[in-house]
Amino acid sequence: MIKRPEKDQYYLDIARIVSTRSTCLKVLIGAIIVKGDQIIAAGYVGSPRNTKSSIEHGFCLRQKLNIPSGSQYELCRSVHAEQNAIINAARAGVSVLGGSMYIHGEDRPTGGTINAFPCFICKKMIINAGLQRVVTSVRDEEQIHKIFSVKEWVEDWQAHDIIEDKYKYGK
Repeated sequence: MIKRPEKDQYYLDIARIVSTRSTCLKVLIGAIIVKGDQIIAAGYVGSPRNTKSSIEHGFCLRQKLNIPSGSQYELCRSVHAEQNAIINAARAGVSVLGGSMYIHGEDRPTGGTINAFPCFICKKMIINAGLQRVVTSVRDEEQIHKIFSVKEWVEDWQAHDIIEDKYKYGK
């Protein structure tokens, strides 16, 4: 019997291939946007168009400055995969409204799958772009992927002031 991968896994596998173009020295992350069962955009972690990447420079500025992961994104040469997928759709004049984003991530040095969850900035962009759900690869033996409802992010943020809570209560 022929076994085909289920759709979410199929699209995550494509996002994995997209991630191989990443120019970050720490991680390989790829994202695709699917709407109406068609891939409408792709993006990977990489420097802005026509600029030198960390690979070309031969070092990661954030590592050189000992900047902890998850902070001071403005000092990174790269644009996140999620951002690049949304930007690439806009460049092509394609609406992502109502679509799904698939994100795959790997640790570059080890090749192991990482939890490829969107950062705070990417979540805000995903919400404003009108995407409905985000499917990500996970580093979990029992779970292949995780599905996020963008509507649930919005509802959570309506109920809690996430910026104030983060800084007021250290969450």
